[in-house]
Amino acid sequence: MPIRLFRIPLLAGLFLLLFSMAAYAVQPGVLRPMEVSRFPSLESAIRIKGPIYFCGEQVPLHRTEVRERLEKELLLMLWDRAQVILWLKRTGRYFPYIQNAMKQANMPEDLKYVAVIESALKPHAGSNRGARGVWQFIASTARNHGLKVDRYIDERRNYHLATGAAIRYLRDLHDMFGSWTLACAAYNMGEIGLQKRMKHQEVSDYYKLDLPNETERYVFRAIAAKLLLADPARYGFNLQPGDYYRPIPFDRVRLKTRYSAPIVIIAKAAGSYFKEIKDLNPQLLNNVVPGGDHTLFLPPGAAKGFAKRYQPLITKYRKTYKGRSYTVKRGDNLTQIARKNKIPLWKLLKLNNLHRRSVIRPGQKLVIMK
Repeated sequence: MPIRLFRIPLLAGLFLLLFSMAAYAVQPGVLRPMEVSRFPSLESAIRIKGPIYFCGEQVPLHRTEVRERLEKELLLMLWDRAQVILWLKRTGRYFPYIQNAMKQANMPEDLKYVAVIESALKPHAGSNRGARGVWQFIASTARNHGLKVDRYIDERRNYHLATGAAIRYLRDLHDMFGSWTLACAAYNMGEIGLQKRMKHQEVSDYYKLDLPNETERYVFRAIAAKLLLADPARYGFNLQPGDYYRPIPFDRVRLKTRYSAPIVIIAKAAGSYFKEIKDLNPQLLNNVVPGGDHTLFLPPGAAKGFAKRYQPLITKYRKTYKGRSYTVKRGDNLTQIARKNKIPLWKLLKLNNLHRRSVIRPGQKLVIMK
């Protein structure tokens, strides 16, 4: 029997397609009607009424150029409404911890807006200057304020740990300059550079200083972020409670290990999986926890009984991948040791938490895998 082909006119086919899409869209629980956007005009949004304070210090809005600089930053932020929505959503996850840490340290809560303008509250944010994390520390400043940064661990990426360092640094800067506004400027450009500018210009007021363009905008951006995020409804951002990202709960455990431990083993002992442990511990740069004393973040409830579950797993792993030690002799170097023991140099370094420039000494024992 021949097959008959039925042709539907183009317009009729299009009508059927649109009708089926409409029927799908109105099914309850599938798609909700979209809301019509309603938000204030840009002109009305920048009609700022004072007084405005940042970290308890009044912003001199009576000065024309100060008002103009603030209006500029506010307009630029409002122009990218999608970015502000993401900021708002992330505040639900990160602000509770930062606010609590600031309160415990007796620091102004407004300093949380520094994290917003530094990184948009993204823990993995990085800059071409080598800054990393929510608080955008460069490596040297991070180390100076208690964070570990090496080829295996980068605590700048963990916002819990980095927030403590930011508090210590900002407190030191405030003690140095006697002003939170100047402390924030120094956080951006460095304390030595700011001191030189202040001395040369004989000015100690941030709003009167001639500074690099980025630093001149810096505090104004933080103030604009405060205006938006502290009162989003005024600017037409009407997020519901369920729209905000929630804080990620966790347990903490302390792990002391002589040799590196695979994250997979940590995950198994925590009743979790590799990615979850990596996400909770963004400071871990590789697939192992290096030898040493570490604080690890685990899923809620995983800390209880962790050591009891971890020990047999790591013991089995060590037996499976049993190695031997090599005692460093006078004249040895890492390349020679790797070649002599027929293992790649990178593996020797990884096993012993070393890097290519690490100093080794005669009598030192290194782990060598078979």
